[in-house]
Amino acid sequence: MLLSFAPQSSLHVAIIMDGNGRWATSRGLPRTAGHAEGVEAVRRTVEAARELGGIGTLTLFAFSSDNWQRPGVEVRALMRLFRRYLAEEAERCAANGVRITVIGRRDRLSPTVLREIEAAEARTRHASPFRLRLAVDYSARDAILRAAARLPRIGETSREDLTRLLAEDAGDGAAAPDVDLLIRTGGEKRLSDFLLWESAYAELVFTERMWPDFGAADLAEALREFRSRERRFGKVPAAAARLAPETPERRERAAAAR
Repeated sequence: MLLSFAPQSSLHVAIIMDGNGRWATSRGLPRTAGHAEGVEAVRRTVEAARELGGIGTLTLFAFSSDNWQRPGVEVRALMRLFRRYLAEEAERCAANGVRITVIGRRDRLSPTVLREIEAAEARTRHASPFRLRLAVDYSARDAILRAAARLPRIGETSREDLTRLLAEDAGDGAAAPDVDLLIRTGGEKRLSDFLLWESAYAELVFTERMWPDFGAADLAEALREFRSRERRFGKVPAAAARLAPETPERRERAAAAR
Protein backbone atom coordinates (compact mmCIF):
# COMPACT_ATOMS: atom_id res chain seq x y z
CA MET A 1 0.00 0.00 0.00
CA LEU A 2 1.33 3.43 -0.95
CA LEU A 3 1.89 5.65 2.07
CA SER A 4 0.50 9.15 1.57
CA PHE A 5 2.04 12.30 3.01
CA ALA A 6 0.15 15.48 3.76
CA PRO A 7 1.29 18.12 1.27
CA GLN A 8 2.94 20.44 3.81
CA SER A 9 4.72 22.26 1.02
CA SER A 10 5.43 21.92 -2.66
CA LEU A 11 8.82 20.26 -2.55
CA HIS A 12 11.45 20.09 -5.25
CA VAL A 13 12.90 16.58 -5.28
CA ALA A 14 15.90 15.78 -7.49
CA ILE A 15 17.20 12.27 -8.18
CA ILE A 16 20.52 11.04 -9.55
CA MET A 17 19.39 7.78 -11.12
CA ASP A 18 22.52 5.67 -10.65
CA GLY A 19 23.17 1.96 -10.87
CA ASN A 20 21.57 0.82 -14.14
CA GLY A 21 24.78 -0.63 -15.56
CA ARG A 22 25.84 -2.36 -12.34
CA TRP A 23 22.33 -3.75 -11.88
CA ALA A 24 22.56 -5.36 -15.33
CA THR A 25 26.13 -6.68 -15.15
CA SER A 26 25.44 -8.26 -11.73
CA ARG A 27 22.76 -10.31 -13.52
CA GLY A 28 24.91 -11.21 -16.50
CA LEU A 29 22.99 -8.81 -18.76
CA PRO A 30 24.26 -6.07 -21.06
CA ARG A 31 24.31 -2.58 -19.55
CA THR A 32 21.58 -1.51 -21.98
CA ALA A 33 19.20 -3.93 -20.23
CA GLY A 34 19.74 -1.99 -17.03
CA HIS A 35 18.89 1.26 -18.75
CA ALA A 36 15.67 -0.28 -20.10
CA GLU A 37 14.69 -1.32 -16.57
CA GLY A 38 15.63 2.15 -15.41
CA VAL A 39 12.92 3.61 -17.66
CA GLU A 40 10.34 1.52 -15.80
CA ALA A 41 11.71 2.91 -12.53
CA VAL A 42 11.17 6.43 -13.90
CA ARG A 43 7.50 5.61 -14.58
CA ARG A 44 7.05 4.19 -11.08
CA THR A 45 8.76 7.13 -9.43
CA VAL A 46 6.82 9.81 -11.29
CA GLU A 47 3.56 8.11 -10.37
CA ALA A 48 4.64 7.70 -6.74
CA ALA A 49 5.76 11.33 -6.49
CA ARG A 50 2.32 12.48 -7.59
CA GLU A 51 0.46 10.11 -5.26
CA LEU A 52 2.56 10.72 -2.16
CA GLY A 53 1.70 14.41 -2.13
CA GLY A 54 3.81 17.39 -1.20
CA ILE A 55 6.07 17.22 -4.28
CA GLY A 56 5.57 19.91 -6.90
CA THR A 57 8.76 19.48 -8.94
CA LEU A 58 10.72 16.33 -9.74
CA THR A 59 14.06 16.65 -11.57
CA LEU A 60 15.69 13.46 -12.85
CA PHE A 61 19.32 13.26 -14.03
CA ALA A 62 18.90 11.29 -17.23
CA PHE A 63 22.14 11.98 -19.12
CA SER A 64 25.10 14.11 -18.04
CA SER A 65 27.39 16.01 -20.37
CA ASP A 66 30.16 13.62 -19.30
CA ASN A 67 28.09 10.62 -20.41
CA TRP A 68 29.02 11.36 -24.04
CA GLN A 69 32.32 9.64 -23.17
CA ARG A 70 30.58 6.28 -22.79
CA PRO A 71 30.73 3.70 -25.60
CA GLY A 72 28.74 4.75 -28.64
CA VAL A 73 26.44 1.73 -28.50
CA GLU A 74 25.41 2.63 -24.94
CA VAL A 75 24.87 6.30 -25.77
CA ARG A 76 22.70 5.40 -28.76
CA ALA A 77 20.67 2.99 -26.63
CA LEU A 78 20.14 5.68 -23.97
CA MET A 79 18.95 8.17 -26.57
CA ARG A 80 16.55 5.62 -28.09
CA LEU A 81 15.10 4.90 -24.64
CA PHE A 82 14.76 8.60 -23.89
CA ARG A 83 13.02 9.22 -27.20
CA ARG A 84 10.67 6.30 -26.64
CA TYR A 85 9.85 7.42 -23.10
CA LEU A 86 8.86 10.88 -24.30
CA ALA A 87 6.77 9.50 -27.15
CA GLU A 88 4.94 7.04 -24.89
CA GLU A 89 4.48 9.21 -21.80
CA ALA A 90 3.63 12.68 -23.12
CA GLU A 91 -0.07 11.93 -23.60
CA ARG A 92 -0.41 10.23 -20.22
CA CYS A 93 1.46 13.05 -18.49
CA ALA A 94 -0.77 15.67 -20.09
CA ALA A 95 -3.87 13.77 -18.95
CA ASN A 96 -2.57 13.48 -15.39
CA GLY A 97 -1.41 17.05 -14.85
CA VAL A 98 2.31 16.46 -15.38
CA ARG A 99 4.25 19.10 -17.29
CA ILE A 100 7.43 17.80 -18.95
CA THR A 101 10.41 20.06 -19.48
CA VAL A 102 13.92 19.05 -20.56
CA ILE A 103 16.90 20.96 -19.19
CA GLY A 104 20.45 20.93 -20.53
CA ARG A 105 22.15 21.55 -23.84
CA ARG A 106 20.24 20.78 -27.01
CA ASP A 107 22.78 21.60 -29.69
CA ARG A 108 24.43 18.16 -29.43
CA LEU A 109 21.22 16.12 -29.52
CA SER A 110 20.03 14.46 -32.72
CA PRO A 111 17.12 15.94 -34.68
CA THR A 112 14.92 12.95 -33.81
CA VAL A 113 15.54 13.42 -30.08
CA LEU A 114 14.91 17.15 -30.40
CA ARG A 115 11.60 16.53 -32.15
CA GLU A 116 10.40 14.27 -29.34
CA ILE A 117 11.49 16.79 -26.70
CA GLU A 118 9.65 19.63 -28.42
CA ALA A 119 6.56 17.50 -28.97
CA ALA A 120 6.43 16.35 -25.31
CA GLU A 121 6.95 19.86 -24.00
CA ALA A 122 4.28 21.26 -26.30
CA ARG A 123 1.82 18.49 -25.43
CA THR A 124 2.20 19.00 -21.68
CA ARG A 125 2.78 22.77 -21.61
CA HIS A 126 -0.53 23.57 -19.93
CA ALA A 127 -0.52 20.59 -17.57
CA SER A 128 -0.38 21.33 -13.88
CA PRO A 129 0.35 21.20 -10.99
CA PHE A 130 3.20 18.66 -11.20
CA ARG A 131 6.44 19.53 -12.98
CA LEU A 132 8.72 16.79 -14.32
CA ARG A 133 12.15 18.02 -15.41
CA LEU A 134 14.52 15.70 -17.26
CA ALA A 135 18.19 16.71 -17.30
CA VAL A 136 19.78 15.64 -20.59
CA ASP A 137 23.29 16.63 -21.73
CA TYR A 138 23.41 18.53 -18.47
CA SER A 139 26.38 19.91 -16.51
CA ALA A 140 25.77 22.25 -13.58
CA ARG A 141 29.24 23.77 -13.75
CA ASP A 142 28.94 24.48 -17.48
CA ALA A 143 25.46 25.94 -16.95
CA ILE A 144 26.77 28.26 -14.21
CA LEU A 145 29.65 29.38 -16.44
CA ARG A 146 27.31 30.17 -19.33
CA ALA A 147 24.92 32.06 -17.05
CA ALA A 148 27.72 34.01 -15.39
CA ALA A 149 29.05 35.06 -18.79
CA ARG A 150 25.70 36.74 -19.46
CA LEU A 151 25.62 38.74 -16.24
CA PRO A 152 25.85 42.52 -16.68
CA ARG A 153 29.42 43.76 -16.70
CA ILE A 154 28.48 46.96 -14.87
CA GLY A 155 26.45 47.32 -11.69
CA GLU A 156 25.44 44.95 -8.97
CA THR A 157 23.96 41.54 -9.65
CA SER A 158 22.03 39.25 -7.35
CA ARG A 159 21.48 35.56 -6.78
CA GLU A 160 18.08 36.02 -8.37
CA ASP A 161 19.76 37.34 -11.54
CA LEU A 162 21.94 34.25 -11.85
CA THR A 163 19.01 31.95 -11.04
CA ARG A 164 16.98 33.55 -13.82
CA LEU A 165 19.86 33.20 -16.30
CA LEU A 166 20.35 29.55 -15.33
CA ALA A 167 16.68 28.88 -16.06
CA GLU A 168 16.97 30.61 -19.43
CA ASP A 169 20.14 28.66 -20.26
CA ALA A 170 18.41 25.39 -19.39
CA GLY A 171 15.49 26.20 -21.69
CA ASP A 172 13.25 25.73 -18.66
CA GLY A 173 11.21 28.94 -18.76
CA ALA A 174 10.42 30.09 -15.23
CA ALA A 175 13.09 29.14 -12.72
CA ALA A 176 12.37 26.04 -10.66
CA PRO A 177 12.48 26.39 -6.87
CA ASP A 178 15.65 25.40 -5.05
CA VAL A 179 16.05 21.68 -4.49
CA ASP A 180 14.70 20.54 -1.11
CA LEU A 181 15.64 16.87 -1.28
CA LEU A 182 18.31 15.29 -3.47
CA ILE A 183 18.38 11.49 -3.69
CA ARG A 184 21.14 9.41 -5.23
CA THR A 185 20.65 5.71 -5.83
CA GLY A 186 23.31 3.06 -6.42
CA GLY A 187 25.38 3.51 -3.26
CA GLU A 188 27.63 6.34 -4.46
CA LYS A 189 27.84 9.52 -2.38
CA ARG A 190 28.57 12.42 -4.68
CA LEU A 191 26.65 15.07 -6.64
CA SER A 192 28.29 14.43 -10.03
CA ASP A 193 27.80 17.97 -11.35
CA PHE A 194 24.02 17.93 -10.84
CA LEU A 195 22.07 21.07 -9.87
CA LEU A 196 24.95 22.48 -7.83
CA TRP A 197 23.54 26.02 -7.58
CA GLU A 198 19.98 24.88 -6.87
CA SER A 199 21.08 22.32 -4.23
CA ALA A 200 22.93 24.73 -1.94
CA TYR A 201 20.66 23.84 1.00
CA ALA A 202 19.22 20.55 -0.22
CA GLU A 203 18.94 17.63 2.16
CA LEU A 204 20.92 14.71 0.72
CA VAL A 205 19.76 11.09 0.89
CA PHE A 206 21.98 8.30 -0.47
CA THR A 207 20.61 4.80 -0.90
CA GLU A 208 22.26 1.51 -1.83
CA ARG A 209 19.22 0.67 -3.96
CA MET A 210 20.09 0.42 -7.66
CA TRP A 211 17.90 2.63 -9.81
CA PRO A 212 16.09 -0.22 -11.64
CA ASP A 213 14.88 -1.47 -8.24
CA PHE A 214 13.82 1.95 -6.94
CA GLY A 215 10.11 2.39 -6.33
CA ALA A 216 7.36 4.04 -4.33
CA ALA A 217 8.50 2.62 -0.98
CA ASP A 218 12.02 3.98 -1.50
CA LEU A 219 10.73 7.43 -2.37
CA ALA A 220 8.44 7.38 0.67
CA GLU A 221 11.38 6.38 2.89
CA ALA A 222 13.50 9.24 1.50
CA LEU A 223 10.65 11.67 2.24
CA ARG A 224 10.37 10.30 5.78
CA GLU A 225 14.09 10.87 6.25
CA PHE A 226 13.76 14.39 4.82
CA ARG A 227 10.91 15.29 7.15
CA SER A 228 12.82 13.99 10.18
CA ARG A 229 15.56 16.57 9.66
CA GLU A 230 15.61 20.14 10.92
CA ARG A 231 16.38 22.54 8.07
CA ARG A 232 18.12 25.58 9.54
CA PHE A 233 19.51 27.44 6.48
CA GLY A 234 22.36 28.75 8.66
CA LYS A 235 20.08 29.93 11.47
CA VAL A 236 20.05 28.83 15.10
CA PRO A 237 17.82 25.78 15.60
CA ALA A 238 14.52 26.77 17.18
CA ALA A 239 14.75 24.09 19.85
CA ALA A 240 18.31 25.09 20.79
CA ALA A 241 17.31 28.76 21.01
CA ARG A 242 14.44 27.90 23.35
CA LEU A 243 16.67 25.82 25.62
CA ALA A 244 19.59 28.26 25.72
CA PRO A 245 20.23 29.57 29.26
CA GLU A 246 19.14 33.10 30.08
CA THR A 247 22.09 35.51 30.30
CA PRO A 248 22.45 39.29 30.64
CA GLU A 249 23.67 39.43 27.05
CA ARG A 250 20.60 37.56 25.80
CA ARG A 251 18.32 39.87 27.80
CA GLU A 252 20.05 42.92 26.31
CA ARG A 253 19.70 41.59 22.75
CA ALA A 254 16.05 40.75 23.32
CA ALA A 255 15.37 44.24 24.73
CA ALA A 256 17.13 45.88 21.80
CA ALA A 257 15.09 43.85 19.34
CA ARG A 258 11.78 44.99 20.86
